[in-house]
Order: sequence, then structure tokens, then C-alpha cells
Amino acid sequence: MVEIVLPPVNNMHGTVTLRVGIVGTGYAAKMRAQTLLADERSDLVAVAGHSLEKTQEFALNYGAEALSNWQDLVDRSDLDLAIVCTVNRDHGVITRAALNSGKHVVVEYPLCLDATEAEELIALAAAGGKLLHVEHIELLGGLHQAFKQSLLAIGNPFYLRYATIAPKQLALPGWKYNRKLFGFPLTAALSRLHRLTDALGTVATVSCQVRYWPVKDDDYSACLCTAQLRFANGAIADLLYGKGETFWQAERKLEAHGDRGTLIFDRDRGFLVRGEESTPIEVASRRGLFARDTSMVLDHLIAGTRLYLSPEASLYSLKIANAAQQSAATGQIVNCEL
Repeated sequence: MVEIVLPPVNNMHGTVTLRVGIVGTGYAAKMRAQTLLADERSDLVAVAGHSLEKTQEFALNYGAEALSNWQDLVDRSDLDLAIVCTVNRDHGVITRAALNSGKHVVVEYPLCLDATEAEELIALAAAGGKLLHVEHIELLGGLHQAFKQSLLAIGNPFYLRYATIAPKQLALPGWKYNRKLFGFPLTAALSRLHRLTDALGTVATVSCQVRYWPVKDDDYSACLCTAQLRFANGAIADLLYGKGETFWQAERKLEAHGDRGTLIFDRDRGFLVRGEESTPIEVASRRGLFARDTSMVLDHLIAGTRLYLSPEASLYSLKIANAAQQSAATGQIVNCEL
């Protein structure tokens, strides 16, 4: 990843100020805005959202200008950084436009829905000397840190199971229950795959199945996606992702079995199991991760400090997600080492 340090822009206190625009008005955008507002190194200048009414309300809360569309935001000459927090389908096109207009970009995962397009965007950022940061706050979270730090305790991991199920009764399906706007489940929920690739490395093969409970057109009330990954080191991982009205019991569990013990992380509790002995593992809180990510981006752009991952690392997990989508469509095991 190219290291980027922004030319100084001094504010009234003599410190560097980054002028920022946000695309989106949801939870992630709110967390970003709060952090930007509290940090004197940043100035939230403009916000663009899907609904002008919601955008105006959001902008009013954070002292920013409300824009009717994202094109107007990325075209502005008074912005240094664009943060993309909108529907997954639009991540790629907005990121490309922002980079082409000379802006640094932070985008919530996935960078886009297609790995080939993601490669093009990474190359575009590098050619222009701009930061392209794909947010993966799960890597900063207590669960992932405890998981990686504890892996050595179980020796050679040979089997993992990672399940996240989120029951939800829907009045009307939102964009996260739309196949075009949300994308393939393991692409949209890329953090599930990325947690595994970050810990275990290269994937050799993937097989996947997916089922939707359709409502109308591309909307659905529930989806279920299962994948099995075989890693180059021999480990096998079963990945389960489900959400919506069909499910009645929530689950968020990560298990890793090794030749010297087993790790179990159930929600925010962790244990190292060896025979009859079960040792608790401390798992730090998940709170404040968007703020931490945002602050790290400001540190990187202003002081040149390193970020916690490269866009290439996110790209690799996106390639595996695309392979899983191919497997689900064809019913075939996909070789990821070609």
C-alpha cells in the first residue's frame, strides 16, 4: 500500500485540518461524523444521502452542508477526503469518482462487489498517490484480537466453525435485504471471510450454497449462506451466515480446533478448552471501533502512521467471496489457487 501524507492545511489553531465529505446517513456515517466533529484535525464539510430530508437532518446535527446526491459531493474542490458509507452496490462507482477527482477515500467493506473492479480501484489510488482505505473494524475488535493471540495455544488448527445468525422480523425489507443493493451474502458480510483469511492465510478451495426467501423482485425476507473453505495449510473452515424472518435463535460463535486444544468464542465470551479444563479468555469491548478507525485514518494522512491493513488484504477476501458466489451458482468446488 502506498504511504500517503497529506500536505498540511492549517486551521485557526495552527494544526492540520482535513476537509471531509460523507456519503451516507446511516449508523456508520453517524459514528464517523461524531469522531470527525470531536477531532480538531478534521472538518466535516458536506454530507450526501439517499433522502434529502434525512440528509438535511443529519447535516444539521453535525454542522455540515446537505447535498442532494453523491456526485455533487465528490466533485467538490474543497474536500480532501471522502468517506463512503452507503449501499454496497454503489461503493465502487463512488470510490472511483472520488479518486478521479483527487480525493483520498475511506470506504466501508466491501470495496465493491467484484474483485476485478476492486483491483482497478486499488491501482487507480496508487497511480494518483491517494489513500484508499477499506474499513475492517472487526480486525480491531476484542474478539478478533483474542482469537489471533490464542491460536498458538491450540497448536495446529485443523477445523474451524464460524456461525452468525441474526433473526429479524421485517415490516418492509430494507437495502440489506435486496440482492442487488446488498450483494452476495459473503461479499456483503465480508468481515466473516476476512476474519478467517487474516488468521489462517491462503485459501485453496471453496464450496458454497445460498438460499433466499424472496418477497418481490430482488427483495427477500431471509437468506442463508454456507461455505466450506480448505486452506493451503490444511485447515478446514465451515462458515454459516443467516439473517431475517426465517430464523428464531440468534447465534454468534467461533470455534477453532487444534491438536493441542480448542478455542470457543460465544458472543463476547472466550474459552480455551483442553480436556476437562476450560480457561476463560478476556475479550475486549467492541465499542468505539468506528471512532478508532477514523482516528487512525487521520493519523495516517497527517502524520504518516501505518494503518492496520492494506486494501490488498481486503481484496484477497473479496476474491474468496467471489469464488464462493461462483460455487453457489455452479454447484462446483472452486479452486482458489489458480
